[in-house]
Amino acid sequence: MTAIDILVPAYDVRRVHAVIAQRLSDRGYDAVLVGVDTPGMPKILNNLLSLERRFLRIRANTLLKPAENFHLSAARPEARLRIDLTGGRAKAASPFLGPVFAGQVCLGRAAQLLMQGFLPDVEIRLDGKHSVAHAAPMIDSRLSIVRGLNDMWARVATLLVDKADRYLRGEIAGHMPAATVTRAVCPTSAQMVGAYVFSTIPRQASGTVRRLGSRLHRWRVSYRFHKGNRVADSGLLAGEPWMTLPDDGKRFYADPFPFEWQGRNFIFVEEFPNNASKALISVAEIASDGTPSVPQPIIERPHHFSYPNVFSHDGQIWMLPEQGSSGNLTLYRAEAFPHRWVEHSVIIPGRELFDATLLKHGGRLWLFATERDGYGSSSDMLVVYHAASLEGPWIPHPGNPVRIDRAAARPGGQFIRVGERIVLPLQDGTDGYGGGLGLADLVELDEHTVHLTQPVPLLSSAKMPYPKIHTLNSSEHLEVIDCLDPTPRIGFRGVS
Repeated sequence: MTAIDILVPAYDVRRVHAVIAQRLSDRGYDAVLVGVDTPGMPKILNNLLSLERRFLRIRANTLLKPAENFHLSAARPEARLRIDLTGGRAKAASPFLGPVFAGQVCLGRAAQLLMQGFLPDVEIRLDGKHSVAHAAPMIDSRLSIVRGLNDMWARVATLLVDKADRYLRGEIAGHMPAATVTRAVCPTSAQMVGAYVFSTIPRQASGTVRRLGSRLHRWRVSYRFHKGNRVADSGLLAGEPWMTLPDDGKRFYADPFPFEWQGRNFIFVEEFPNNASKALISVAEIASDGTPSVPQPIIERPHHFSYPNVFSHDGQIWMLPEQGSSGNLTLYRAEAFPHRWVEHSVIIPGRELFDATLLKHGGRLWLFATERDGYGSSSDMLVVYHAASLEGPWIPHPGNPVRIDRAAARPGGQFIRVGERIVLPLQDGTDGYGGGLGLADLVELDEHTVHLTQPVPLLSSAKMPYPKIHTLNSSEHLEVIDCLDPTPRIGFRGVS
């Protein structure tokens, strides 16, 4: 069994260290934690995180909480690889992998950037010199340093385990780009306190006022008959005027998917009641003059539902809704379209997959989705599966995760064919979840390679009052989008 030593501060072992060791053990490696007599997390940062946990009432077992029931081993000369989680202080023997945060090995620098409202990227380096992986983690909460660091470390863990496995299988070899080596510059205690007091706390206060006055995460669905001039053809939201799918103020609709059946037009949506903790799937019919019916619920389960990806295949109508919190990707079949659906089969069990999007290509079916591997965001890690038939078996692509990128990973609608091009809408979370949408070209796809271009942002028309697009879909005649549309709460009409 191949030995991997994971170097950690002997007196500051965190849950993330144990998670990395366990994941490597699950892959068949003899991975152990090796305690090194080096400083751990800066005391001031630890105090700030503890204070924030109490103040914001964060109860979750985050990755930076102290580990429990762990065992430290002695360093082993026979270890084939070392993972340095001491911030570069251990002087690890080659070969070793280690994380770098915004160009620095110092975790305090990443925390300081989060406190100031920035989004640090992460990198994995081999022997401190060669960059073998890069990620732009999605930070779901921009107002909590505890949650922000948790999201960042979640993807560090993902990358370290993946790259350690690939290195030991001989997949990381040959020419590797030289990393820019910079002297570690860790912020002082005063600098971290200053960043938290003068940047984080004011943003937290402002965020609290905005949440009290408005429902911030609220969406509005718009649609139009596109007459052959789709958004994907031009990259613009201009053209035929958009109509709004109205709601009653007690719920919102999002994630629209159009479907045409027997000359009739339908829009399937996520329906989220204001006071609920989860959403369901509903459907509305659009008359030929554009008049919508009131959406009617069609699928509701104990877990959250969204992204009602409806499509036809082999003479049947199917739906592959987002249900990542259930831990399974379940396929639904229309028993009596459009209102009665039955669970057909679990096509990918035991995975937290989000916004699964299908493509027929090269004689196979392909599935693109984001995955949450137990920690971190659900919006930054793109994975791909392929199968010979809809019911599987679905085979994970050997390149998974294809990319970790807050601006270019989570699908925002079905694949679109534009002439000879195959285009995928991808969500951009740079400005927060739902902050924007871009179109990426699928350049190459087979059992060995996935090549998507970086998405080109959609451009809004001056007539479009909701600039933050979250979903884009179209059928033969109908085109749909949804947009972020915060609305004032009752009694707070004067609060913006």
